[in-house]
Amino acid sequence: MINSLKTVVTDCVSPHRNLAVEEYLLSGVQRGECILYLWQNAKTVVVGRNQNAYKECKTEKLLGDGGAVVRRLSGGGCVYHDLGNLNFTFLVCEDDYDVARQLSVIVAALRSFGLYAEKTGRNDICIDGKKFSGNAFYRMKSRCYHHGTILVDVDTARMNEYLSVSAEKLSAKGVQSVRSRVVNLRELNPCIDVPGVKAALVAAFGEIYGSRPCPIPPDRLDSGAISALQEKYASNDWIYGRHMKADYSFGAKYPWGDIEFLLKLRADKIIDAQVFSDAMDAGIGELALRLKGVSFSKRHILDAVQSADEAGPDVIRDICDLVANQEIWGET
Repeated sequence: MINSLKTVVTDCVSPHRNLAVEEYLLSGVQRGECILYLWQNAKTVVVGRNQNAYKECKTEKLLGDGGAVVRRLSGGGCVYHDLGNLNFTFLVCEDDYDVARQLSVIVAALRSFGLYAEKTGRNDICIDGKKFSGNAFYRMKSRCYHHGTILVDVDTARMNEYLSVSAEKLSAKGVQSVRSRVVNLRELNPCIDVPGVKAALVAAFGEIYGSRPCPIPPDRLDSGAISALQEKYASNDWIYGRHMKADYSFGAKYPWGDIEFLLKLRADKIIDAQVFSDAMDAGIGELALRLKGVSFSKRHILDAVQSADEAGPDVIRDICDLVANQEIWGET
C-alpha cells in the first residue's frame, strides 16, 4: 500500500542526465513509496531498449542539427522529445505497481483543462483518436517504472524529419505520417503550457493517491551515482550497440510489435545473434543470448526460443511460427 508520495521536477534538459536520474530513482524507490519524476529533453530521439537506432532515426541529420540520440531501458518504439514535450515517470516497487491508477493521474490532470483522455492500443493515450502520449514500462528486479511523453507544444515538423517510421507501420495505423497521427494539447486548448501541465500532474498525483506529494530536494540525490549512470547513457556502445554482419536474417510485424533476427553463422552453428524489436517486453532482446552457440537448424532454434521466459507466451508462439516457416528449412 502506497503511503508516501514524492516528486522530482527537474529543469535539466540533458537526455543522458535525465535518463541517469530516472534509473537512479528506480534503484532506490522503497516499498509503500511512489515517486513522480517530471523531466524534459531538448531535441532528442529516444529509442527503445531493443531497437536499431540507425533504422529508427535519421541520426546524421539529427546530430548535425545539434540534437541527440539516446537509448532508454524500457522496450517499445522510438519517440521525439523537445521542450514542447513533458516526460513523466512513475517509480514504485512491484507490489505497488498499478498502471491503471498511474494513468488516471494523467487523465485527471488533463480533465482540469477540460480535456478527456483515454488509453488506446498497447501503449498510447489519446484524445478523440489522436495520440498525445506514448507510454513504456520497465521492471528491475522488484522495482518498476512506467514512463511516457505528453505532447504540449512539440515541433511536429521536426518530429517528422527525424523519425524513420516505416510506411507499413503508418499504414497499419491508417495515417500517412507521424505528424498526422499525433496532437499537441495546445491545439485542443490554447491556454495549456508545460508549467501548467507540471502543476496539474502534481495536483492530480496527490488527488488520485489521497496524500500530499513531497518534493525530493536536489541535494538528496547522489550526484556521483547519477554521473556514473550518465556516462553509460552517453556512451556509443549503449546508444548504438555493436555492428554485426549477418549471414541470415528474418523478421515480421505483429500486433505486439516488429521483430528482426540477425544471425552470424560458422559451419552449422550460430556464433552470434542480434534481436531488434519495438515490443514492449524489454527483455526480448535477451533471445539473442539463447541463440548463440545453437545449431543452425529448425529444431534447435525452436528449442532455444521455447525455453525463453523473456516475453509472454503469445510473443513466443508467434516467434516459433516465424522460425518454423522460414523457407530455408524446405518442406517439412
